[in-house]
This record gives sequence, C-alpha cells and structure tokens, in this order.
Amino acid sequence: MSVLTYPEAVGVGLLQGVTELFPVSSLGHSILIPALLGGHWKHDLDVSADGSLYLNELVGLHLATALALVVYFWRDWVRVIKGLTTSITQRRIQTVDQKLAWLIITACIPVGVAGVALDKVFRTTLGRPIPTAIFLALNGIVLFVTEQLRRGGTGHRRAGATVAPGEEHLSAEEQSDLRITRMTIRQAMTIGAAQILALLPGISRSGSTISAGIFKGLNHEDSARFAFLLATPVIGGAALLKLPPLLGAQGNGLRGPLLAGSVAAFIAAYLATRFLVRYFENRTLIPFAIYCTLAGLGSLAYFTLG
Repeated sequence: MSVLTYPEAVGVGLLQGVTELFPVSSLGHSILIPALLGGHWKHDLDVSADGSLYLNELVGLHLATALALVVYFWRDWVRVIKGLTTSITQRRIQTVDQKLAWLIITACIPVGVAGVALDKVFRTTLGRPIPTAIFLALNGIVLFVTEQLRRGGTGHRRAGATVAPGEEHLSAEEQSDLRITRMTIRQAMTIGAAQILALLPGISRSGSTISAGIFKGLNHEDSARFAFLLATPVIGGAALLKLPPLLGAQGNGLRGPLLAGSVAAFIAAYLATRFLVRYFENRTLIPFAIYCTLAGLGSLAYFTLG
C-alpha cells in the first residue's frame, strides 16, 4: 500500500483545492499530473492500484474544500438553514430562503444516489491516465459548445443579470438567490444531476453544473453560485463517507500528511472561490474550455505515443 508523503499531500491539496472549483476536473488532474511526473508520485498517487487509499485521501481533502465553501458562503448557508427550518416547522415553501433550501436538497439527490452506486466502477475501470485524458478533452469541448450555443454562435457573451423593479434594495446575493429560485424543482434536479458526470475522471463537477445552469436559463454568475452551493453538501458528504478507513489502522502514517494537505486544500479552495465568483460576473467558460481541450489532447498524445 502506498503512503502519501508530506510534499505529495501538500501538492495534491493545493491542486485539489483549485481544480475542484475551477471547471477543469480535480480528479482528472489528480490522476494525470502524478502520471506525468512519474517516479514515486506515479506509484503513490494511483487511484486504480489494488489496495490504494489515494482516492480516499483525495476525497478526504474534499472535506477541507467543502469547509472553504461554507466559510465563503456562510451568510448564505445561515439563510438556507433558517429557510429549511422555518419551512419544516411552518409546513410551507414560500420565501426565497425556503425555496432555495429545497432546491439544493432535491438537486443533490441524483448525484448522491449515483455516487454510492457507481463510484467503485468508475474508479477501477476509468481511473487511468488515457481514459482520463480523453474525458478532460471532452470536458473542454462541452464547455466550448455550451458557450457557443448560449451565444447563438455569435461569439458575444449574453447579457448579465438585470435588476427587476422592486428588487433594488436587495443585496447582490439576495438578487441572485431570487433568480435561482424562479427555477422549478425539475430544472434544479437536472442541474444537480449534471454532477454525476464528474464521477468520470476528467469531467469537471463545477463545469458540468455551470453548463447545465446556463442551459436552464441562468446567467454565468448565478450558475456558478448555484454550482458552488450544490457542491458543498455533495463533496462534504462524500468526504465523510471516505474518511473512516483513514481514521482506522489503514490510515496509520497518513493522517499527518492528510492534515497538511487539508490545510493547503482549504486555502486554495477559498482563494479559488473568491476569484471565480468575481470572474463569472463578466467572463465566460472559454479559457477553461481551451485549457481542458489542449491539456487533454496533449496528455493523450504523451501517454499513447510516448
């Protein structure tokens, strides 16, 4: 069984914290980069190896990423939890906070079920460099097609969010939540189900969710916001399920590096969230589409021709 060293843990933590939120696939990068580096990195960081705890370690780092999202969006989560509580006690779904709480819950159901059912299959059959490179390139193509279809092929970014009459007094976050809660439960579940694609190494969770949100009529900023809110319980819950093996005898020698990696992942994820929230106010997915396509095709060429 491989043991994660401190440099590996910190490196993977920084990588995971950034790539989990950027629409470029954290799992894809966590498979490809060690394979490209070779040596002990390739040996220690192999999700498909028999007896490997690397995937557990990766998902364990997700707990730090989820915590970073909670810290960044803490005001929103206070309102969501309050909305859920009042909705249950008052037996109604009327306010924006109540609607948002139930949209998040129902949107997380499809990926929760799929994650439990399909995680091992995807890890053992597809958690290798060549399939991952292919999916990373496909991720880039999907992001590019999303932008082109929403622009109608004109190359112009569609208009950003507008403030409706009577909403001027609301904060930017409250205005965004109001627009998000105009979706139906079915629309929210469709967006949430897009996270299932992220079980494929190389396909981005945030990229899939943001793309689905755009197709359902949200602007870039609202799509990213909803994607980050959905990601918090999903990646946090997955991390909690993967932690028990690391807390037992199998985790001996791993807990120290995992803690160091978690600190790195938290810092990286928090800074990535701050950047992306501002980025999607007036920018698009195109740079990420180009990067994923080139990185995926380049990796594919390296592993097949090298």
